[in-house]
Amino acid sequence: MIHVMSTLTTINRSNLNCQDVIPDIQEAFRRHYRSRARIFRAPGRVNLIGEHTDYNDGFVMPAAIGFSVWAAIAPRSDRKLKVFSDTFDESVEIDLDNNSAKRNHWSDYVAGTAAALDRLQNLRGANILIHSDLPVGSGLSSSAAIEVATGLALMENSGFRIPRTELARLCQLAECEFVGIPVGIMDQFISCCGVADHALMLDCRSLTFGLTRLPQEFRMVICNTTVKRELVNSEYRLRRAQCQEGIRLLARFLPGVHALRDITLDNLAAYAAEMPKVVYRRCRHVVSENLRVHEYADAMNACDVRRIGELMRASHLSLRDDYEVSCPELDLMVYLAHQQNGVIGARMTGGGFGGCAISLVKSDAVNQFQEGIAEAYEAQTGLKPQVFASAAVEKAGEVLG
Repeated sequence: MIHVMSTLTTINRSNLNCQDVIPDIQEAFRRHYRSRARIFRAPGRVNLIGEHTDYNDGFVMPAAIGFSVWAAIAPRSDRKLKVFSDTFDESVEIDLDNNSAKRNHWSDYVAGTAAALDRLQNLRGANILIHSDLPVGSGLSSSAAIEVATGLALMENSGFRIPRTELARLCQLAECEFVGIPVGIMDQFISCCGVADHALMLDCRSLTFGLTRLPQEFRMVICNTTVKRELVNSEYRLRRAQCQEGIRLLARFLPGVHALRDITLDNLAAYAAEMPKVVYRRCRHVVSENLRVHEYADAMNACDVRRIGELMRASHLSLRDDYEVSCPELDLMVYLAHQQNGVIGARMTGGGFGGCAISLVKSDAVNQFQEGIAEAYEAQTGLKPQVFASAAVEKAGEVLG
């Protein structure tokens, strides 16, 4: 059996290491289904800055990381999907002719993606094996990676393709409508369209993006608190509702406003008295975070280390205080990151209430940073974190092996 990501404290992932894992996936598929498979990979992501802005038509700056979900697939002669997850050691069967009821189960991400694609063109049945080295519930977008890997595999198995931006929208729709979580498009988009060695500055309204090269002297280091995000779905829906309420109130005074990306800080201050304080603070985070994304892109392009660090710190404080989606373990991880030699900046990443922090670290200090933060975090919490460095990697696709 192939297992989920190693629980070693520190891991380095500078490339995809596809050739290391493909033979194991192929052998697992052969044992399970008695046939050979085509294999598709979709990366997870880390968001450098721009949190909780995507569902407000805002701006984000994610990068695809070297931890992925793989979907191995072979055709069947019927209209059934037989899906095995080696992470959960569990099999499910999905009938494509009767695929409308969600199960509140990991397989909903597969079933929802299949249902959305099947509306475009009838899918061929398939045997599928899902393998992941992304830690589930960590804020690194394992759900979007499952959707994208499965989507690519199902399309190729059925002999058709759609543009990557359309696949991202379709996978987002599947998660919103079938799984029932009203996510933005950032996670699916970066998995579909990521570029090696770059972050994408994405406009979540137009889906246009620019590339920001990550300087070679920086490395991304992701620190998993190992705290489960149990509150994230209900609190995520609440935050979306509060943002929508802010727009409803502001639109009375600012005609033509459709989302918080249309609001300035001056607009917000002018009408602060017209909204509940908590709604004002939620809106203030989103509006200020959009500005930070633009400033961050400029700072990265100029390799302005001081400004990069300031913006990451400000983003975390805004998420902690105005959006209230951090937690003590995340706050501690970010604090400890700032105490390590070689750190440029750190902040929480993902939905919050647990999960991961992202740090930019000078390349020659990565090993020292990983060891120092892991030891300090475990000493203060009793929890053993996962700390891993990753380059920005290429978008999803078929892998050879």
